[in-house]
Amino acid sequence: MTNENTIGSVPPDELTDDQKRENAIRLAFDGDADRFFEFCKTLASELPPNTAAVLGGSSVTGFRWEDGTPFDGDGPKTSDLDLTLVGDEILEDFTLAGFYVPGVHTRPLNDESLDIAPGLVPLRETLMSIVGGRPVNIQATRDFYVFIREHLLGQPYLTLVGKVNES
Repeated sequence: MTNENTIGSVPPDELTDDQKRENAIRLAFDGDADRFFEFCKTLASELPPNTAAVLGGSSVTGFRWEDGTPFDGDGPKTSDLDLTLVGDEILEDFTLAGFYVPGVHTRPLNDESLDIAPGLVPLRETLMSIVGGRPVNIQATRDFYVFIREHLLGQPYLTLVGKVNES
């Protein structure tokens, strides 16, 4: 499928990291690479050691995985950023009610669920200010779940901070 928000006609699961980064900067950061790097720097300074941060969804592919809707296809700033924090320690920031799979994968922290990870709300607010008020949804997971999403479900991601162990 060719989509105006992707780079050429490259299928999402074949995008390079450079192409995913270019999409994210163009779409989510209004073409402002400095804001993108500020976002990454903020994550690096606020996250526990050995925690990675990855960006997924339409901000890196150009369109929604479920139905092909282009990024911001419903109007300006209508698409959110899907941020996943990867590592053992970050999972401790979520309450038990915040998990899809306890100890493995959380629900997204967003406007409707601020109580599932109250300690991450200030970080979320800072990140949202960097992207001009665009919603930032924050999930946490273990390394292997990110691997499953990308390689088995075809949902690519861009690593912003740290390293995801795919073994």
